[in-house]
Amino acid sequence: MKVLPWLRAIGETARSGLSVERAALHPLLALRGALGVALVVGLTLWLGSPELAVSSAFGAFSSGVATFQRSWRPRPVLALSAAAGLAVSTFVGFLAAGQPVAFVLLLALWAFMAGMAWGLGPTAGVVAASTVAVMLVTVTLPTTLLGALAHAGLIAAGGCVQAALIVLLPVRRWGERRDALADALAAVADYARRLRHDPSAPFDPEPMMTARSAAAVTPRQARRRPRQLGGYRGLAERFRPVLASLADPDVGAPMVGQERERVRELLSAAATVLDATARAIRRGERVRIPQDALDVLQVPESGPVLHGPARKAAMRLIALTQEAVEAAQEPVEVTRRFPLIPRATFLMPARADRAEDGDVYVDTDAPEPEQPRKPRHLSRPSLVGLVPVALRTFRRELRWSSPVCRHAVRVAVAVAVTYLLGNALPPEHGYWAPLTVVMVMRPDFSRTYERGFARLGGTLVGVGIAGTVTGLLHPPPWGSAALAVASIAFMYLLMRTGYAITSVCIGAYVVFLLGVAGSLWSQTVLERIWLTALGGAVALLIYAVFPAWETPRLRDRLADWLTATGSYATAVLDRFARPREPASGPTGTPSPGHPDRRIREALLDTRAARQEWDQTASRAGAEPVRHRGRLSRLSRRSAADAQSAVITLGRATMLLEAHLPEPDAEPQPCAGEFARALERTLPGAAQAIRDSEPLDFAPVHEALSRWWEEEAERPSPSVALRSADLLADALEDLAEAVGSG
Repeated sequence: MKVLPWLRAIGETARSGLSVERAALHPLLALRGALGVALVVGLTLWLGSPELAVSSAFGAFSSGVATFQRSWRPRPVLALSAAAGLAVSTFVGFLAAGQPVAFVLLLALWAFMAGMAWGLGPTAGVVAASTVAVMLVTVTLPTTLLGALAHAGLIAAGGCVQAALIVLLPVRRWGERRDALADALAAVADYARRLRHDPSAPFDPEPMMTARSAAAVTPRQARRRPRQLGGYRGLAERFRPVLASLADPDVGAPMVGQERERVRELLSAAATVLDATARAIRRGERVRIPQDALDVLQVPESGPVLHGPARKAAMRLIALTQEAVEAAQEPVEVTRRFPLIPRATFLMPARADRAEDGDVYVDTDAPEPEQPRKPRHLSRPSLVGLVPVALRTFRRELRWSSPVCRHAVRVAVAVAVTYLLGNALPPEHGYWAPLTVVMVMRPDFSRTYERGFARLGGTLVGVGIAGTVTGLLHPPPWGSAALAVASIAFMYLLMRTGYAITSVCIGAYVVFLLGVAGSLWSQTVLERIWLTALGGAVALLIYAVFPAWETPRLRDRLADWLTATGSYATAVLDRFARPREPASGPTGTPSPGHPDRRIREALLDTRAARQEWDQTASRAGAEPVRHRGRLSRLSRRSAADAQSAVITLGRATMLLEAHLPEPDAEPQPCAGEFARALERTLPGAAQAIRDSEPLDFAPVHEALSRWWEEEAERPSPSVALRSADLLADALEDLAEAVGSG
């Protein structure tokens, strides 16, 4: 093991962990969460004892943390789910607390199950980790069986209080879903502006994926969802290929001349409309669009400027901008006539006889609008429906090669070891060491080390501030409780800025909360610091000894991404070969529903595969080791070149998607031949990437050559042929990048 790579990796993760990010702050949400903690602590301090107030605060605190996780579940459901898990963990821990050996085994098993919960997602992993933490904290209090039931009830009551406050004091209902949809539209607007100057500008699909995840609702939510959020996410999806096709000089307008200037005007106007629509969705208000942007979205008085594929893309862009405005408006239906689009139904933000600049005016000759169709929605299963999903995930991840399973083993071993160390050491709060392990360890190297350094640095600052305040003011129990609640309020407010700030607030919260029970601040500060350091050191050491590196998975992720992107290209090309036939699935059978369903599903698979690649590449870049053997040949430069090639492959397909033929269009047999050649080549290419062997795309190039010969007598090559040529070039770049790795 070389020292220098480890020093570099540790330095980078330490800087990343201690950094502070800029994030949107939501004071009302933070105050509501802190109010839940204050109610629980205040009532138990008033009706019970300081010790009871300290233990009961954990339920409200942890349930509040669960509601701030990045999840599209209803926040009351998250609070109640966390409360139920915390209560069960508390009671089961009390049952085994009298038998040290049994408790250590139970703790290790519980930590293992909490680690496996990461297979369901980060939110499930965080909530499961908190159940291990509460088991460590509450079992230190001696009690009877009835006392254990009472403690479990108080823990659950804390979560119920948080859930009740969310229902009684709602703050910006559907706000996160509005932000997700608005961010997707804003990302497309930014893409349009960048295309004005760089026709090959990259596009990050992350906002689209987030918007899709946010759009999944339960049937009950679908009935209550605001109209602006009901099914209009697809508009943002349809903008991207049209914008790229309009800007690209190979399939759109040339780079210089009057047509290029017209393209820049259309891109700028579309960006303005998208930004205005995003702003309206985010704020839940009517759309206000500058009149000059609407004027651009018309055929100039001198006549059409664009021709061929560029004019077709422009017409589709204008139609899409109209739909985007309609999607974000209030249900007062009016129309405005666009010269390129005969009649387009718009939704009016103000009275027609008193419209202001930027409003949409009434077309009194417009026909009556059709009855709206029942909106479709992406279904999200209930918590009960998640049970079989969780069981399938557990069975799938319960294998030694799974990173989730290896993480669960690491957590179980680390928690058991640090718990035994904490018991053997003299400090009263020895459980802080295993608690640090639970909260720090993550399934990958970079996040574990980042959180480890952030936890230690934040704890030093937090306990230093709290110790200074306590030493100078000597607050009574009620004063310490108020300071603890204030610390939690700041934590809820600043949670999205980074784990270092969160650790500062938690460190202060612990000192103030233990001050309620009469603990000496000087002893608490010292114990908190060195036990946190001990737990963090054990977590980092165990990960170094028993790692789960991402570097060996790079080739598998690249192969998966190539397979998904190639399937996307094959689905699009197949439409040009068979425009009259319904889209078929991988087995050749017709796909139900919309004829472009296969294309849509392939695009979603491509995005998911790219996200997996991005995450793996990012984590592998932070790792301190470079693996030897066949897997080591994919160097950082080769990985970057391969990534660029696959992105180009997807972009070429996206350009082609913007020009999908109508059902009555003439079939293009050469497109089908090219698609079949690509489909036959993909499995071998993916396996060659995994085995570090040369890639061979000769059948694809042969099909492309025959296609060029077929269209040799045409005045200009078709859009499909030009896009296929870009696809072939991207595949060749990929072969060169992987071969040089």
